[in-house]
Amino acid sequence: MDKVLSIAGFDGSGGAGIQADLKTFSAFGCFGMTVLTALPIQNTQGVKKSYPIPPLAVKEQLEAIFEDIIPDAIKIGMLANKEVIEVVTSFLKHNGQNIPIVLDPVMVATSGDRLLSADALETLKELLIPLSTLTTPNISEAKTLIGPFETTKEEMETAAQKILLMGSHSVLLKGGHLDGEMASDLYLDQNGTKVWLKKKRIKTKNTHGTGCTLSAAIASSLAMGFDLLESCKKGKAYLHQALIAAKDLRIGKGSGPLHHFHHLQSSYISSLV
Repeated sequence: MDKVLSIAGFDGSGGAGIQADLKTFSAFGCFGMTVLTALPIQNTQGVKKSYPIPPLAVKEQLEAIFEDIIPDAIKIGMLANKEVIEVVTSFLKHNGQNIPIVLDPVMVATSGDRLLSADALETLKELLIPLSTLTTPNISEAKTLIGPFETTKEEMETAAQKILLMGSHSVLLKGGHLDGEMASDLYLDQNGTKVWLKKKRIKTKNTHGTGCTLSAAIASSLAMGFDLLESCKKGKAYLHQALIAAKDLRIGKGSGPLHHFHHLQSSYISSLV
């Protein structure tokens, strides 16, 4: 069974963070594992508070996983602060060789709440991005990483190239926050491959955990043996269907979650005895 590890924060409301990652791993038929890096107190309306996990506890969680189950792929999400980034980077440098790493550089929640301390940005850029197989920033995160740029196709290509220069093997620059009929993401890698991935935009307020879900879906595909570009395509297709299935759901008072198990039909559940 393909095994995927999520190194990320918590979401008690179940729509984002390690909860969304585990749902996505399971939806792909993979075995999911987690290392908790932070404890945000949040729901669909936003983050009320966030408690960091001690760096030593993060290190010990990683050691416990790797001494028992070696993951086939790793997804990294919220890391909260500089010290946790340093611990994760150091551990993976010594123990994560040849394991694909998908970095979702989580800085701000869908609600607008900050999830990465200001002093951790340079550490993320200097240590973790060069370790990543794929980095998946949205437009806002990309601007935080490299500075302001116009959200045109040409400027997005330039921005993705600048992130590549930080050392990541490939970049998926997400355009979901842009206006327009199509949600267009740009894939670019060190080999010069450039592909625009497009899906029709879904009109819904239920977008909580989209970034977590996409990166977890890509990591799952990589664990299953698909190459980077194909994994990005599968991840985007899965996210698209999860958005469609959830677009009219009413869960929570704010930005609702996706439907991670949209492929499970009620007829199947009814057949269980």
